[in-house]
Amino acid sequence: MRIKVGLKCSESGDINYTTTKNSKTMTEKLELKKYCPRLKKHTLHKEVKLKS
Repeated sequence: MRIKVGLKCSESGDINYTTTKNSKTMTEKLELKKYCPRLKKHTLHKEVKLKS
């Protein structure tokens, strides 16, 4: 069972990326360093639920 999740920038608060994850095997929240276009640098992005 794969679910859609968004990746929200911890500094600007924007949801810049969407991805899917297997909720049975990955029970912890995703935390990835991704590029934030608003800040023009790499920042920590954390998983948030999407409305759908």
